[in-house]
Amino acid sequence: MTTPASSPTSSTSSTSATSAAAATSPAAPGPAPAPHSAPARAPGAARAVLKAEVRLFRREPGSLFWILAFPTVLLAILGSIPSFREAQDDLGGIRLVDAYVPVTVLLSMIMAGVQAMPPVITGYRERGILRRMSATPVRPVAVLGAQMGLHGAAALGSALLSLAVGRAVFDVPLPRQIFGYAVALVLATASALALGALVSALSRTSKAATAVGSAVFFPMMFSAGVWLPVQAMPDTLAQVVEALPFGAAAEALNQAAAGDWPGPAHLGVLVLWTAALTAAAARWFRWE
Repeated sequence: MTTPASSPTSSTSSTSATSAAAATSPAAPGPAPAPHSAPARAPGAARAVLKAEVRLFRREPGSLFWILAFPTVLLAILGSIPSFREAQDDLGGIRLVDAYVPVTVLLSMIMAGVQAMPPVITGYRERGILRRMSATPVRPVAVLGAQMGLHGAAALGSALLSLAVGRAVFDVPLPRQIFGYAVALVLATASALALGALVSALSRTSKAATAVGSAVFFPMMFSAGVWLPVQAMPDTLAQVVEALPFGAAAEALNQAAAGDWPGPAHLGVLVLWTAALTAAAARWFRWE
Protein backbone atom coordinates (compact mmCIF):
# COMPACT_ATOMS: atom_id res chain seq x y z
CA MET A 1 0.00 0.00 0.00
CA THR A 2 2.84 2.37 0.81
CA THR A 3 4.87 4.25 -1.78
CA PRO A 4 8.50 5.04 -0.91
CA ALA A 5 9.41 8.68 -0.93
CA SER A 6 12.27 9.95 -3.10
CA SER A 7 15.74 9.10 -1.78
CA PRO A 8 17.39 11.94 0.22
CA THR A 9 20.81 10.84 -1.02
CA SER A 10 19.89 11.13 -4.68
CA SER A 11 18.19 14.47 -4.05
CA THR A 12 21.31 15.82 -2.34
CA SER A 13 23.56 14.54 -5.12
CA SER A 14 21.38 16.16 -7.76
CA THR A 15 21.46 19.48 -5.91
CA SER A 16 25.25 19.35 -5.54
CA ALA A 17 25.73 18.55 -9.21
CA THR A 18 23.52 21.44 -10.25
CA SER A 19 25.40 23.83 -7.99
CA ALA A 20 28.76 22.70 -9.37
CA ALA A 21 27.58 23.17 -12.95
CA ALA A 22 26.38 26.67 -12.14
CA ALA A 23 29.71 27.56 -10.56
CA THR A 24 31.82 26.43 -13.50
CA SER A 25 29.52 27.85 -16.21
CA PRO A 26 27.78 30.96 -14.87
CA ALA A 27 26.21 31.84 -18.25
CA ALA A 28 24.78 28.40 -18.89
CA PRO A 29 21.30 27.90 -17.52
CA GLY A 30 21.07 25.07 -15.02
CA PRO A 31 18.63 22.21 -15.53
CA ALA A 32 15.07 22.78 -14.40
CA PRO A 33 14.50 21.44 -10.90
CA ALA A 34 12.75 18.09 -10.84
CA PRO A 35 9.26 18.14 -9.38
CA HIS A 36 8.70 16.49 -6.05
CA SER A 37 8.17 12.81 -6.65
CA ALA A 38 5.47 12.18 -4.03
CA PRO A 39 2.63 14.12 -5.68
CA ALA A 40 3.59 12.65 -9.04
CA ARG A 41 3.32 9.15 -7.68
CA ALA A 42 0.21 9.72 -5.59
CA PRO A 43 -2.37 9.21 -8.38
CA GLY A 44 -0.75 5.94 -9.44
CA ALA A 45 -0.52 4.79 -5.85
CA ALA A 46 -4.17 5.69 -5.29
CA ARG A 47 -5.10 3.54 -8.28
CA ALA A 48 -3.08 0.71 -6.78
CA VAL A 49 -5.00 1.10 -3.52
CA LEU A 50 -8.29 0.97 -5.42
CA LYS A 51 -7.24 -2.20 -7.27
CA ALA A 52 -6.19 -3.83 -4.01
CA GLU A 53 -9.46 -2.89 -2.33
CA VAL A 54 -11.41 -4.31 -5.30
CA ARG A 55 -9.57 -7.62 -4.94
CA LEU A 56 -10.24 -7.72 -1.20
CA PHE A 57 -13.89 -6.80 -1.71
CA ARG A 58 -14.33 -9.63 -4.21
CA ARG A 59 -12.97 -12.07 -1.63
CA GLU A 60 -15.82 -11.28 0.79
CA PRO A 61 -18.66 -13.53 -0.38
CA GLY A 62 -20.74 -12.68 2.68
CA SER A 63 -20.77 -8.95 1.92
CA LEU A 64 -21.41 -9.58 -1.77
CA PHE A 65 -24.36 -11.82 -0.96
CA TRP A 66 -26.02 -9.48 1.52
CA ILE A 67 -25.55 -6.40 -0.66
CA LEU A 68 -26.05 -7.79 -4.16
CA ALA A 69 -28.16 -10.92 -3.82
CA PHE A 70 -30.20 -10.78 -0.63
CA PRO A 71 -32.51 -7.86 -1.57
CA THR A 72 -33.39 -9.54 -4.85
CA VAL A 73 -33.87 -12.91 -3.12
CA LEU A 74 -36.21 -11.21 -0.64
CA LEU A 75 -38.15 -9.67 -3.53
CA ALA A 76 -38.46 -13.07 -5.20
CA ILE A 77 -39.73 -14.67 -1.97
CA LEU A 78 -42.29 -11.94 -1.34
CA GLY A 79 -43.37 -11.89 -4.98
CA SER A 80 -44.07 -15.62 -4.87
CA ILE A 81 -46.83 -15.03 -2.28
CA PRO A 82 -50.13 -14.81 -4.19
CA SER A 83 -51.56 -11.99 -2.05
CA PHE A 84 -48.52 -9.83 -2.88
CA ARG A 85 -49.51 -9.97 -6.53
CA GLU A 86 -53.01 -8.61 -5.94
CA ALA A 87 -53.93 -4.93 -6.10
CA GLN A 88 -54.34 -3.28 -2.70
CA ASP A 89 -56.80 -0.44 -2.14
CA ASP A 90 -54.83 0.97 0.79
CA LEU A 91 -51.78 1.25 -1.48
CA GLY A 92 -53.57 3.23 -4.15
CA GLY A 93 -54.42 0.25 -6.30
CA ILE A 94 -50.88 -1.07 -6.73
CA ARG A 95 -49.69 -4.50 -5.67
CA LEU A 96 -47.51 -5.19 -2.65
CA VAL A 97 -44.78 -6.54 -4.91
CA ASP A 98 -44.79 -3.19 -6.75
CA ALA A 99 -44.37 -1.36 -3.44
CA TYR A 100 -41.56 -3.66 -2.33
CA VAL A 101 -39.27 -3.03 -5.28
CA PRO A 102 -38.18 0.40 -3.92
CA VAL A 103 -37.88 -1.22 -0.48
CA THR A 104 -35.43 -3.84 -1.72
CA VAL A 105 -33.52 -1.10 -3.56
CA LEU A 106 -33.10 0.77 -0.27
CA LEU A 107 -32.31 -2.43 1.61
CA SER A 108 -29.18 -2.94 -0.49
CA MET A 109 -28.00 0.57 0.42
CA ILE A 110 -28.61 0.00 4.13
CA MET A 111 -26.72 -3.29 3.95
CA ALA A 112 -23.77 -1.67 2.19
CA GLY A 113 -23.55 1.53 4.19
CA VAL A 114 -24.44 0.40 7.70
CA GLN A 115 -23.56 -3.29 7.91
CA ALA A 116 -20.75 -4.02 5.44
CA MET A 117 -18.58 -0.90 5.25
CA PRO A 118 -18.03 0.21 8.89
CA PRO A 119 -16.34 -3.00 10.14
CA VAL A 120 -13.86 -2.83 7.25
CA ILE A 121 -12.88 0.78 7.91
CA THR A 122 -12.66 0.39 11.67
CA GLY A 123 -10.65 -2.80 11.16
CA TYR A 124 -8.10 -0.84 9.11
CA ARG A 125 -7.88 1.77 11.84
CA GLU A 126 -7.71 -0.86 14.59
CA ARG A 127 -4.74 -2.56 12.90
CA GLY A 128 -2.92 0.74 12.36
CA ILE A 129 -3.19 0.66 8.56
CA LEU A 130 -4.65 4.15 8.30
CA ARG A 131 -1.99 5.57 10.65
CA ARG A 132 0.85 4.04 8.63
CA MET A 133 -0.61 5.29 5.37
CA SER A 134 -0.69 8.86 6.69
CA ALA A 135 3.11 8.96 6.31
CA THR A 136 2.99 8.01 2.62
CA PRO A 137 2.01 9.96 -0.51
CA VAL A 138 -1.25 7.98 -0.49
CA ARG A 139 -3.29 9.46 2.33
CA PRO A 140 -5.74 7.30 4.29
CA VAL A 141 -8.57 9.09 2.54
CA ALA A 142 -7.71 6.97 -0.53
CA VAL A 143 -8.77 3.85 1.38
CA LEU A 144 -11.94 5.53 2.62
CA GLY A 145 -12.79 6.75 -0.86
CA ALA A 146 -12.20 3.30 -2.34
CA GLN A 147 -14.39 1.64 0.29
CA MET A 148 -17.22 4.13 -0.15
CA GLY A 149 -16.98 3.87 -3.93
CA LEU A 150 -17.04 0.06 -3.91
CA HIS A 151 -19.94 -0.23 -1.48
CA GLY A 152 -21.86 2.50 -3.28
CA ALA A 153 -21.35 0.81 -6.64
CA ALA A 154 -22.44 -2.54 -5.19
CA ALA A 155 -25.61 -0.95 -3.77
CA LEU A 156 -26.45 0.67 -7.11
CA GLY A 157 -25.78 -2.62 -8.91
CA SER A 158 -28.15 -4.38 -6.52
CA ALA A 159 -30.78 -1.70 -7.16
CA LEU A 160 -30.59 -2.31 -10.90
CA LEU A 161 -30.83 -6.06 -10.30
CA SER A 162 -33.98 -5.62 -8.19
CA LEU A 163 -35.56 -3.46 -10.88
CA ALA A 164 -34.69 -5.99 -13.57
CA VAL A 165 -35.99 -9.00 -11.64
CA GLY A 166 -39.14 -7.13 -10.64
CA ARG A 167 -39.83 -6.30 -14.26
CA ALA A 168 -38.91 -9.68 -15.76
CA VAL A 169 -40.44 -11.98 -13.14
CA PHE A 170 -43.34 -10.04 -11.59
CA ASP A 171 -44.15 -7.55 -14.36
CA VAL A 172 -43.40 -4.56 -12.11
CA PRO A 173 -43.35 -1.43 -14.29
CA LEU A 174 -40.02 0.29 -14.65
CA PRO A 175 -39.78 3.83 -13.22
CA ARG A 176 -41.62 6.26 -15.46
CA GLN A 177 -39.59 9.25 -14.34
CA ILE A 178 -36.12 7.81 -14.96
CA PHE A 179 -34.11 10.95 -14.24
CA GLY A 180 -35.99 11.70 -11.03
CA TYR A 181 -35.57 8.07 -9.94
CA ALA A 182 -31.83 8.28 -10.60
CA VAL A 183 -31.53 11.50 -8.57
CA ALA A 184 -33.37 9.94 -5.62
CA LEU A 185 -31.25 6.80 -5.95
CA VAL A 186 -27.95 8.69 -5.86
CA LEU A 187 -29.04 10.83 -2.89
CA ALA A 188 -30.22 7.75 -1.00
CA THR A 189 -26.88 6.04 -1.65
CA ALA A 190 -25.01 9.13 -0.44
CA SER A 191 -27.11 9.16 2.75
CA ALA A 192 -26.41 5.48 3.39
CA LEU A 193 -22.67 5.92 2.92
CA ALA A 194 -22.64 9.04 5.11
CA LEU A 195 -24.46 7.11 7.84
CA GLY A 196 -21.93 4.30 7.51
CA ALA A 197 -19.08 6.82 7.77
CA LEU A 198 -20.58 8.14 11.02
CA VAL A 199 -20.88 4.60 12.40
CA SER A 200 -17.19 4.09 11.50
CA ALA A 201 -16.28 7.36 13.22
CA LEU A 202 -18.07 6.50 16.44
CA SER A 203 -16.80 2.90 16.66
CA ARG A 204 -13.34 2.23 18.04
CA THR A 205 -13.15 -1.41 16.93
CA SER A 206 -14.64 -3.57 14.20
CA LYS A 207 -16.73 -5.45 16.78
CA ALA A 208 -18.13 -2.16 18.04
CA ALA A 209 -18.86 -1.12 14.44
CA THR A 210 -20.83 -4.33 13.93
CA ALA A 211 -22.80 -3.73 17.13
CA VAL A 212 -23.52 -0.06 16.38
CA GLY A 213 -24.37 -0.91 12.78
CA SER A 214 -26.87 -3.53 13.92
CA ALA A 215 -28.47 -1.04 16.32
CA VAL A 216 -28.91 1.42 13.46
CA PHE A 217 -29.79 -1.22 10.88
CA PHE A 218 -33.23 -2.25 12.13
CA PRO A 219 -34.71 1.26 12.59
CA MET A 220 -33.47 2.16 9.12
CA MET A 221 -35.06 -1.00 7.70
CA PHE A 222 -38.36 -0.05 9.32
CA SER A 223 -38.19 3.50 7.96
CA ALA A 224 -37.49 2.12 4.48
CA GLY A 225 -40.69 0.06 4.68
CA VAL A 226 -39.29 -3.46 4.97
CA TRP A 227 -42.01 -4.58 7.41
CA LEU A 228 -44.69 -2.12 6.32
CA PRO A 229 -44.54 0.04 3.18
CA VAL A 230 -44.55 3.75 3.93
CA GLN A 231 -47.75 4.20 1.88
CA ALA A 232 -49.60 1.81 4.23
CA MET A 233 -48.43 3.45 7.48
CA PRO A 234 -50.79 5.60 9.56
CA ASP A 235 -50.51 9.30 8.73
CA THR A 236 -48.67 10.34 11.91
CA LEU A 237 -46.19 7.48 11.68
CA ALA A 238 -45.67 8.11 7.96
CA GLN A 239 -44.84 11.77 8.65
CA VAL A 240 -42.23 10.76 11.23
CA VAL A 241 -40.74 8.14 8.92
CA GLU A 242 -40.61 10.55 5.98
CA ALA A 243 -38.41 12.85 8.07
CA LEU A 244 -35.79 10.08 8.17
CA PRO A 245 -33.44 9.52 5.22
CA PHE A 246 -34.75 6.18 4.04
CA GLY A 247 -38.39 7.03 4.62
CA ALA A 248 -37.93 10.12 2.46
CA ALA A 249 -36.02 8.04 -0.09
CA ALA A 250 -38.81 5.45 -0.23
CA GLU A 251 -41.39 8.13 -0.98
CA ALA A 252 -39.13 9.83 -3.54
CA LEU A 253 -38.58 6.52 -5.35
CA ASN A 254 -42.30 5.71 -5.30
CA GLN A 255 -43.16 9.11 -6.76
CA ALA A 256 -40.59 8.72 -9.54
CA ALA A 257 -41.77 5.18 -10.25
CA ALA A 258 -45.31 6.51 -10.70
CA GLY A 259 -44.10 9.08 -13.22
CA ASP A 260 -43.90 12.16 -11.00
CA TRP A 261 -40.83 14.16 -10.09
CA PRO A 262 -39.80 13.34 -6.49
CA GLY A 263 -41.15 15.88 -4.03
CA PRO A 264 -38.73 18.70 -3.14
CA ALA A 265 -39.39 18.03 0.55
CA HIS A 266 -38.24 14.40 0.24
CA LEU A 267 -35.15 15.30 -1.78
CA GLY A 268 -34.41 18.10 0.68
CA VAL A 269 -34.58 15.65 3.59
CA LEU A 270 -32.03 13.43 1.84
CA VAL A 271 -29.69 16.35 1.15
CA LEU A 272 -29.92 17.62 4.74
CA TRP A 273 -29.32 14.20 6.24
CA THR A 274 -26.37 13.55 3.93
CA ALA A 275 -24.79 16.92 4.82
CA ALA A 276 -25.39 16.50 8.56
CA LEU A 277 -24.10 12.91 8.69
CA THR A 278 -21.04 13.79 6.60
CA ALA A 279 -20.21 16.76 8.84
CA ALA A 280 -20.60 14.63 11.98
CA ALA A 281 -18.45 11.83 10.55
CA ALA A 282 -15.71 14.31 9.58
CA ARG A 283 -15.88 15.88 13.04
CA TRP A 284 -15.47 12.66 15.02
CA PHE A 285 -13.47 10.43 12.68
CA ARG A 286 -9.98 9.52 13.90
CA TRP A 287 -7.24 7.94 11.82
CA GLU A 288 -5.88 6.00 14.80
